[in-house]
Amino acid sequence: MSTKKQSLRLLSWNVNGIRAIAKKGFLEWLDKEDPDILCLQETKAHIEQLPGSLVHPGNHETFWNSGEQKGYSGVATFVKHPPQTVASFFGYKILDDEGRIIMSEYEDFYLFNVYFPNGGRNVERLTYKLDFYKAFLRLVLDFKKKGKGVIICGDVNTAHNEIDLARPKENANVSGFMRIERDWLDELFSKGFVDTFRHYHPDEASHYSWWDMKTGARKRNVGWRIDYFIVSKDLHSRVRDAFIMPEVQGSDHCPVGITLEF
Repeated sequence: MSTKKQSLRLLSWNVNGIRAIAKKGFLEWLDKEDPDILCLQETKAHIEQLPGSLVHPGNHETFWNSGEQKGYSGVATFVKHPPQTVASFFGYKILDDEGRIIMSEYEDFYLFNVYFPNGGRNVERLTYKLDFYKAFLRLVLDFKKKGKGVIICGDVNTAHNEIDLARPKENANVSGFMRIERDWLDELFSKGFVDTFRHYHPDEASHYSWWDMKTGARKRNVGWRIDYFIVSKDLHSRVRDAFIMPEVQGSDHCPVGITLEF
């Protein structure tokens, strides 16, 4: 007896403001792409500030997590298939305060939609980012022990290796490519996680997911790959494709994605 395989398409996108991108054709894009799961970061809105068309968009159910400060941070997960459970508070103050995580549990995996902090503003925010990294690693390792696969997606705000940004030498001491930030990604991957895009494109340069808008860097493709889909190794055999969508406009980031098969 043959068993039918199910394919799931997951996308992640830092939209740099859900209300701003809604004016740039976001809902039309969502309808066209119709992903099984879409994870958004930096939504910059509380749900009561949004029109019904964003909260209840056609084929998708939505889950939102916003920090106390309005117009700042925030994540949202759009799903076609209802998850078993959804959580946005985990008992770690640093992870819970700013509306940065939504976890969706499915039969075969836990999906973490995360907007990791930016450490570029000052030393205090860099310290906050590194502390967030440490707490998040503890959290996902705890979930990894539960016996399901773990998927981490979102804006990690760090490029892992020199191949992941256009000008590595000039940015060696800039937050987002500092050795201390990259060391955390090394540790995460050493604990049984895989960078899906690099697995499929190990030696390909010039693939980026963020560009500085102020300098017009996108036109010159002077960018950084700081948005990821990272999966636990036990789930890695299910990944059929990993990709970046630089043609999609509307934010200083572009979407990234994977296809899973079960």
